[in-house]
Amino acid sequence: MAFTSVSNYAGKAAGFYISAALKQAVSLDYLTMIENVKFKSSIQKMDATVSPIAAATCDFTGAGTLALTEKVLTPVNNQINLDLCKATLLSSWEALQMRAGAGAPPPASFDDYVISYMGNIIGEATENSIWAGAADAAGDFIGFTGAGAAGWLRAGNDATVVQAVLTGGAGVAPVVGTIIADIQAGLDAVPSAVIGKDDLYIYLNQKNYQLYIQAISALGYLNAYNMQGEYVPMFNGIKVAVVNGLQNAAIVIAEKSNLFFGTDLLSDIGTAGTGPSIKLMDMSQLDGSDNMRMVARYSAGTQVGVGADCVLVS
Repeated sequence: MAFTSVSNYAGKAAGFYISAALKQAVSLDYLTMIENVKFKSSIQKMDATVSPIAAATCDFTGAGTLALTEKVLTPVNNQINLDLCKATLLSSWEALQMRAGAGAPPPASFDDYVISYMGNIIGEATENSIWAGAADAAGDFIGFTGAGAAGWLRAGNDATVVQAVLTGGAGVAPVVGTIIADIQAGLDAVPSAVIGKDDLYIYLNQKNYQLYIQAISALGYLNAYNMQGEYVPMFNGIKVAVVNGLQNAAIVIAEKSNLFFGTDLLSDIGTAGTGPSIKLMDMSQLDGSDNMRMVARYSAGTQVGVGADCVLVS
């Protein structure tokens, strides 16, 4: 008897799934998320370029200047259209069904297993684009440190962003012997007005974070071989955000409230009226094949508020 699966995920289940898939991008924990962006979102930040505080008088005397800066975040609509033979994932799912041990969690249905498979694809692609995305096309969107002039933090895109050079030279990824100097170079360049902000982070990818742990362990600051309890990554009092999509030859120092990610998670009605955001369909009942067709739609995009408050070491 052939394996059959009849499923059509729609409505609320679709919206929740896309939300969970996007949130597999770990960087979102360290970004300001704007939801329900149907087309564009205007990001506004106000700054007193001239202090409005003046000596008291009996008269009304205007003083100070407020500057309003505005950036536009435009999420890119992406989709996944995928035909997958059920046999490709069925063996792995069956192994999960037969997991040994009385305390083993209940196995997921095959449909849930396939949904999880797609979630990993969306999460990984989103994580990579958040940082290294180079264009609003072909399933990608412009990221913070996209190559060349594409990235929002690159000098060719925003000349106000503070730029610092890695110890080994521009584009040369850190090593154990240079990682501390590379982070310090970025910290030295942080504007004084930003230092001390509660949401200021040093953004490192997994590899550079491991280099940092090795470096401070060698200096005797941390016993990384037997870490006990919950360790909070920090450098000179500044919290470290460990993210996956950031390139090896890039370190970012910025406020969480100044780096934005936009999406439309409330996508029950789909994009441009095309229907629910995700569907999982068994094609055996339609064309006699052993394929499952997966269709997903979601939107994602990034933007920086005030470039002058951010530092890119690259």
